[in-house]
Amino acid sequence: MADVNDAQPVPAPPDPFFTVGTRIEDRLGRTGTIHTPHGDIATPSFVAVGTKATVKAVLPESMKELGTQSLLANAYHLYLQPGSDIVDEAGGLGKFMNWDGPTFTDSGGFQVMSLGVGFKKVIAMEHIGVQSDDVIAQGKERLAHVDADGVTFKSHLDGSMHRFTPEVSMQIQHRLGADIMFAFDELTTLMNTRGYQEESVERTQAWAVRCIAEHEKLTAERAHRPYQALFGVVQGAQYEDLRRQACRGLESIVGESGHGFDGYGIGGALEKQNLGTIVRWCNEELPEHKPRHLLGISEPDDFFTGIENGADTFDCVNPSRVARNAAIYHPDGRFNINTSRFRRDFTPIDENCDCYTCANYTRAYIHHLFKAKEMLASTLCTIHNERFTVKLVDDIRASIEDGTFHEFKAQMLGRFYS
Repeated sequence: MADVNDAQPVPAPPDPFFTVGTRIEDRLGRTGTIHTPHGDIATPSFVAVGTKATVKAVLPESMKELGTQSLLANAYHLYLQPGSDIVDEAGGLGKFMNWDGPTFTDSGGFQVMSLGVGFKKVIAMEHIGVQSDDVIAQGKERLAHVDADGVTFKSHLDGSMHRFTPEVSMQIQHRLGADIMFAFDELTTLMNTRGYQEESVERTQAWAVRCIAEHEKLTAERAHRPYQALFGVVQGAQYEDLRRQACRGLESIVGESGHGFDGYGIGGALEKQNLGTIVRWCNEELPEHKPRHLLGISEPDDFFTGIENGADTFDCVNPSRVARNAAIYHPDGRFNINTSRFRRDFTPIDENCDCYTCANYTRAYIHHLFKAKEMLASTLCTIHNERFTVKLVDDIRASIEDGTFHEFKAQMLGRFYS
């Protein structure tokens, strides 16, 4: 029997885990630094999404070269394929994908529900139609069913049945080994009724308590691994009282160690026109000394709105997803490079962009690649779009530091949306 003195100490979060830097005057926004076992993250920051342990079409080395500080992978997808046990055996997410920087994993709740009701990548950024608690995409089969204990769902890959509970989500994410992970929550849509949203906030709160307990247990059992930070997730849809209730509830949760959540994610379907208001409600309630992550956001105007209302980090598949469909981000707005006007355009996508694509390739060549259905088209456009997005948030951070946030916002958005 092993001597108790041989037991490894339980991993603990860096102290401090988050430090606040410069603030935006008269706003909730600020700069800061998140300290992780695999490096610091200067905030505000965009976290590039590599859903299945890869940013589609791009090498992890390329993501580092274009300035990405951290990557996010998805627990649902990696659980189904190749299996979280394989990632764990490889040494964790970072080693598995040859990425030595900070990593995030989401809980799987978004994918279980969004894929489960057929919405795939997007639930809603607008509220249109009659409210219903049986929301499902047109022509799709409901693949996920929620109860008080968790979610039973059918795999979108092979139809096999699976069960996610708060404990299962924590077990999967601990095996994946990301520096920052999210508590298991129930994703609702803007079409769900007020009554259901109330039930969902209470259910997510109860699941958060279970996530903290399982997280502490697994942290102690896996003392050979670095500490993994756990973020609670705020739901409540478009309702101020539910959002504030959810924030206060999550902040009140502590484990047996006396430690609560290390940070918070602001989740759920968000009305675009009310994004800033909803984020502000949350961040007026959430503790100042902990980081706040806005889930699934990446449009330029949404960055400014989220940041000035207190969001520190963001993730979204959009920069890489639209790149694969020939949509390009440019300071003068988004455009499709596969249209005929670029056939003989021998200039870079953006002459002032410092990415690999703009330094080496022309619009005409990339236009040709899309027309020829060559895979390189997706690679080159993803590199550019990810660089545009990462640099935009970096520039916003710099503008906060030098006191020019409002001027930069007006200039950048005025040009992009003109």
